[in-house]
Amino acid sequence: MMNISGLIITHNEEKNMQEVLNCFDFCDEIVVVDSYSTDKTVEIAKKFPNVKIIQNKFEDFTKQRNLALDAAKNDWVLFLDGDERITRQLRKEIIEELNKPEQKDAYYFYRKFFFADKPINFSGTQSDKNFRLFRKSKARYAAGKMVHETLEVNGTIGVLRNKLLHYSVSDYESYKKKMVHYGILKGKELAAKGKKFNILIQYLKTAFKFFKAYVIRLGILDGKEGYQLSYLQSLSVFETYESLKKEQN
Repeated sequence: MMNISGLIITHNEEKNMQEVLNCFDFCDEIVVVDSYSTDKTVEIAKKFPNVKIIQNKFEDFTKQRNLALDAAKNDWVLFLDGDERITRQLRKEIIEELNKPEQKDAYYFYRKFFFADKPINFSGTQSDKNFRLFRKSKARYAAGKMVHETLEVNGTIGVLRNKLLHYSVSDYESYKKKMVHYGILKGKELAAKGKKFNILIQYLKTAFKFFKAYVIRLGILDGKEGYQLSYLQSLSVFETYESLKKEQN
């Protein structure tokens, strides 16, 4: 066990919980911030001897993540989502990096995207990366971001070579629900920032999002899944402005 805290925020993640918590097998503690799951998420988490479970009503992703950071006993944290998995090669690289005499303060992980277990090579996923390993003393999730939360790092940044596996889409309908939910949260975020609804901008940005993912980012090469991903990404943009409109009524 290394002096590193494995962190995760959850809500009804029973289908992922066992596998994602297994990815923290080299961490000396696991912190789960759960927003009152109604399935077996917490029951599964309790099977792990070094787990700390915190129940907190969901307001937005940033607040949940920062709560997990505050609860971690170690400076080094590994933050995963329920649909992410660490490969053996990535696990080895993380351990080697943390055993070096000097480390960066935060590391980007590139992610390999899967649509219902099918690898996706394009559709905007080529450059998908997120901070997943960092010192909490050097980083904090930016306030005001309700979705697509942003980690602000006050220090040095590195990038790991091996990719994190991202099983974001188990099926079309569940991913559609997720994209709509993200759009609603993003609309509330824009409203809080004083943005005004404009129907022309709504349709232009929705159309451009599809064009960018499907044509510019080569989603067309991912077949049917590329079309579906591009459509759902553009749907999220449309729902963002629908949410913004409702917030202003």
